[in-house]
Amino acid sequence: MKKTIAALATGLLGFAAAPAMAETCGGVYVVQRGDSLSLIADEHYKDVGRWTLIHSQNISSIGPRPSNLGVGMRLDMPCIDGLPTGLPGGREVVADAEPITTQAVVVPRGDASVRTKINILTGNGREPYSDQNSHNGGLITDIVDAAMTKAAPEQGHAIHFITDWGSHFDPMLSNALLDMGFPWYKPNCDRDPENYRCTSFLFSDPMFEMLELVFASKASGLQFNTDDDIIGHSICRQDNTLAWDMDENGRNWLKDGKVELKRAPTIQDCFAMMLAGDVDFVGGNEFQGREVMKTMDIKDQVNVMNHPMSLQALYVLVHQSHPQAQEMLDVINAGLAGIREDGSYQKIVEDHMSLIWANF
Repeated sequence: MKKTIAALATGLLGFAAAPAMAETCGGVYVVQRGDSLSLIADEHYKDVGRWTLIHSQNISSIGPRPSNLGVGMRLDMPCIDGLPTGLPGGREVVADAEPITTQAVVVPRGDASVRTKINILTGNGREPYSDQNSHNGGLITDIVDAAMTKAAPEQGHAIHFITDWGSHFDPMLSNALLDMGFPWYKPNCDRDPENYRCTSFLFSDPMFEMLELVFASKASGLQFNTDDDIIGHSICRQDNTLAWDMDENGRNWLKDGKVELKRAPTIQDCFAMMLAGDVDFVGGNEFQGREVMKTMDIKDQVNVMNHPMSLQALYVLVHQSHPQAQEMLDVINAGLAGIREDGSYQKIVEDHMSLIWANF
């Protein structure tokens, strides 16, 4: 994702000054591996919200689902406010020509333009909580969308899926390229006040509580009935997911070197490592783990341990440097309280839970 980070860094400069006039404007962009409409919009229009315009312009190729991008797909990129520049097939720009402007693109579920709407960041691969292929984008996506719709901020809102989770905290949220992000755990900030999330972010009220469980290969004969059972063993957890619960409640597994933590890019990789004997246990949320067992067709090879690692809540967060940080949280918290009060929160949870368990 080096190209992505470089593009985002360039995008930050674009917020400070108007784009310089170039020889051509607009043209054709060929979709690359790892692209999303949000990333393309940020790189070429210096405005992540303009993904909706790219989608509308290319609806015949992409179809109704914005996630249906394919490597090699050719996207028509209209010339807007002098951007994008340098693409093949662009029109010549006359230096003293009148600048081209556009009508505001209307945000779904709102009446404000994309220039001012509240942009909320999530990504794929965190099913059943957040994934474009999950029902309504996942449980937490559905809750966040319902809460924002209930709060009805004047500027509207939009939810963006960017799968490079490593870019969410920095630069996406730290530089206010997008306003809020989810679904994230909140560490114990009383015990670990210097944790990056504690020092850099503000957290919403909890969206949902979930069980973190442990999975083991049946062939290994390993059990996890008490905390002592894992001492001296190794456990794999997906990159950019929690690990502080391994030192909670007097465990000190990592602090005292009692347990070896290994990381992998995906939880699927963790399960593959476990079955290959490269790690003893896999740690992950209950539903994600069971989903992986199903999709990898390994249910008969894996034991789900009944002793929970922890009960964790998932939150929406906003970087403390955001100029409207507290205002953003007030909006999402008010909406969450509203859907809890009117019963729609419970309906959303029941809807997703019935589908999740039926799927297993």
